[in-house]
Amino acid sequence: MNNPIHIENYKIQKPEAWAGNIEDHELIDKIKDSEFSRKQIDEGRDYCYFLDKKYYTSNTENSEYVCMAYTLNEPVNLERASVSEVIVEENEVYSIHRISVLRDGVLIDKIPDTKIKVLDSESQSSGGVLSSNKKINITIKDLRLYDVLILEDSRFKAFTERDFLRKEFSKYVWVSPDNYWAYGNFKFTFINDREENIAYKKTFFRDEQGNVLQPEIHYLKKGERFVIEEDNYTNSVDASREIFPFIDFATENSWKELSNYIAPIYEEMFSTYSLKDFAPHLAEKLDAIASLDEKLQFAIEYVQNHIYYIFNADEMNGHKPQEPSVTYENKQGDCKAKCVLLKVILNYIGVDSSVVLVNFHTDYYIKYYLPSLLSFNHVVVKIDYKGQEYFVDATVRDEFGLIENRGFIYFMHYLEVKPDQVLQERKSYKFPYYCIDEKVEFNAQNTTGRLKLTTTYKGNRANAMRRYFKTTNKREIVDSWNSFLFYGLNYSGDRNGTDIRDIFKDATIDIVSDDKKLNEFRIQYTATVENPYYTDPQKNRFLMYFDRNVIKTSARDFIHKDLPFWHNFDSEKYEISLNTDQKIDTQEKYTVQESTISNPYFEYKSRKKITKNGATVFIEYNPLVNLEIPQDQFEKFREDHHTIADSNFGLGIDIIEPGLMNMIKFNFKKKFK
Repeated sequence: MNNPIHIENYKIQKPEAWAGNIEDHELIDKIKDSEFSRKQIDEGRDYCYFLDKKYYTSNTENSEYVCMAYTLNEPVNLERASVSEVIVEENEVYSIHRISVLRDGVLIDKIPDTKIKVLDSESQSSGGVLSSNKKINITIKDLRLYDVLILEDSRFKAFTERDFLRKEFSKYVWVSPDNYWAYGNFKFTFINDREENIAYKKTFFRDEQGNVLQPEIHYLKKGERFVIEEDNYTNSVDASREIFPFIDFATENSWKELSNYIAPIYEEMFSTYSLKDFAPHLAEKLDAIASLDEKLQFAIEYVQNHIYYIFNADEMNGHKPQEPSVTYENKQGDCKAKCVLLKVILNYIGVDSSVVLVNFHTDYYIKYYLPSLLSFNHVVVKIDYKGQEYFVDATVRDEFGLIENRGFIYFMHYLEVKPDQVLQERKSYKFPYYCIDEKVEFNAQNTTGRLKLTTTYKGNRANAMRRYFKTTNKREIVDSWNSFLFYGLNYSGDRNGTDIRDIFKDATIDIVSDDKKLNEFRIQYTATVENPYYTDPQKNRFLMYFDRNVIKTSARDFIHKDLPFWHNFDSEKYEISLNTDQKIDTQEKYTVQESTISNPYFEYKSRKKITKNGATVFIEYNPLVNLEIPQDQFEKFREDHHTIADSNFGLGIDIIEPGLMNMIKFNFKKKFK
């Protein structure tokens, strides 16, 4: 092998003392076929003879050790094993202890056949993400089908001065093994070498009947170990419907102790820096704005759009917030820096605010985790204004509106950076506006239909549509609407395979208005449709418009034993008018059908207005969002969405064909319907 034995990012060496040492003959003894292993292999799966994982933590380092042996009986696993990549953080070293194969009973050292390259982790270094992570590319030559691959390696992360949180606090989440693999033996060991006690909490473990057990919390003193070990093990978790059992390890603390630790760090920034001292020109601009509503909007949008967001992955949990004067001067900073600057500006204009810690990715699990500052990976600003509570993510761009019209951030758990705080849950939310307000007009005359959609978007929808129209080709946007209408008008039922551009002639879409204070974005789509009617196999004609976005398929199809349904639907309002120069059946069941649903989590109403040549449906959908629906109430919630899907999400009208025979046929059909 042409690589040096020791470089900055990786080493080839023996394991550290805490990880133990395993001799070659011991390895061979552990790789023994059994009735259990033969059963797994006969079923066409690869098999892991053993997996030994250890995690070591002290006040100066975190380290992780793995030793495993598994079959390469499947070509896809052979490919993965031949070329693999390991990402290491700044000051983290990847150590290779052993790469071997057991082939025909002979143990072969594959380190001489291994090529190692160290690359920048470029996928994480763009779009405002700064990363000093390195990607270690490992290529092993001459691996063969039916080899048993043995890998023994470890990762060592030494703490620097800016890793002050990691020095003070430990957090590690162990998740039960992958349920693809069967394991002859798996063993996990957590080693506490810190001065502080480590708490550990076992969650989502199950009894023999599959029922979730109550969580257990225990403690490890300095020098103590936690071990979990199983023989002939397969993970029985139903991955699509159950949460994998996990154990959360964290330095023993309460939320109040943690908030009292972090609050002074931020408070020093707020008390030391005054906006007028380091940003007099910005203060002058704010002073020139008469309305406090508009000052608040200006402050949020200034930090969001004029301060470049830099996410330094290595430092996110590692250092104190950047001084607001530096953030302002350099016009860049991470989420902590941007939020601190925003709060200093809000202090200047007299708006009450606080910085809060969140983790959008693991928000659901935070309530199960032990108290730890390392459970959070993001910072946002909480604003209390005119009796209402708002949350602003200072790192986003191109969001607009006075505070009550801005986009809504969905999450539940947060820790406010103030003394004596506990983990808080946000309140549920009801939109004070309709996120989508759409008027549909479809008028059919002779063999031609004129279609017009006028849609007003607000809040998150306005921000998203504004970005979409800015970054997307106009022809692509029109095709997207055409495709939606192809299904909404049920043309997929009688002219499937037809080019949608040949159906929707002269289709155009334009921005009608864009109000940056109300955060309202209004567009209008128009098109001409030759042959506007859907025709069924019996040659009956219909005008139809059904918006399948209204029926919330995700709610109707949701099945999970452990996760409650997260309710985050938008409020919607539709007025759909279908008119024709033909006579219609004004008594048809589904044409006249109306609905009213009063669910604890949403209100739904559809009302109809019928004339001899057309009909209009008025639909309103008002959800209560940002909450989990309890499992004992979910089936009623699902059933109510099934009711919406039962022809209550749009409008259809039946055409009565002209002529005496058609009228007789129609009356006969009505009589025996």
